[in-house]
Amino acid sequence: MSVELSVVVPVCNEAENVEPLAREIDAALQGRSYEMIFVDDGSTDDTAANLKKLKASLPALRVLSHSFRSGQSAAVASGVRAARAAWVATLDGDGQNDPADIPKLIAARDSSEGRGVQLFMGNRRASRKDTAFRRLQSRVANGVRSGLLGDDTPDTGCGIKLFSRDVFMDVPRFDHMHRFLPALFQRHGARVISVPVGHRERTRGTSKYGMLNRLWVGIVDIMGVMWLRRRYKPGLLVRED
Repeated sequence: MSVELSVVVPVCNEAENVEPLAREIDAALQGRSYEMIFVDDGSTDDTAANLKKLKASLPALRVLSHSFRSGQSAAVASGVRAARAAWVATLDGDGQNDPADIPKLIAARDSSEGRGVQLFMGNRRASRKDTAFRRLQSRVANGVRSGLLGDDTPDTGCGIKLFSRDVFMDVPRFDHMHRFLPALFQRHGARVISVPVGHRERTRGTSKYGMLNRLWVGIVDIMGVMWLRRRYKPGLLVRED
């Protein structure tokens, strides 16, 4: 089956969120040729069972399951690897990203300003519905990351993105790499722009992240991305004679 867009949603213990989110995605993309791929990352609740029940009423839905919990980046990578479209949109499985923003990213891609851009990042800065402490964490993390990596992206933690599958498949894989896609895409010479999007409060389920698992791994990963960028040799052309 040929599709124009693949929507990848990583989920872990989001049994209450998967049905409303899948139906919102379907409503947002009516009239388009698309598929949505939910990747269950080792859930221990009814996430997988609830997704499988939805397949009868949502023919665009595909469900992948990890045999054990591997992390959000691994789930995103599994979904992108299985995607049939040349362009992939991602969003978080907690319902805080609004699927109605996916068409905004597509419109940005199809505009004159979007020509040659391979990654369109959502930017929640003006609409974020998190606690004041979590917003402060995000501002600090984005400031440190931007200062060290120079990726010129105000909100790399935003889960809603649109990107070229080919470029994604060519970037290095590591845990938490989904937070550094702008720098990794730029490492390959790809262009990145940010698009304002909405953000919603979490109304179901519980967050999987806290201050320590964001701050410490963020520092370690930034150092790793800086190393990757130093070691990469851009501009290599391969010619077949």
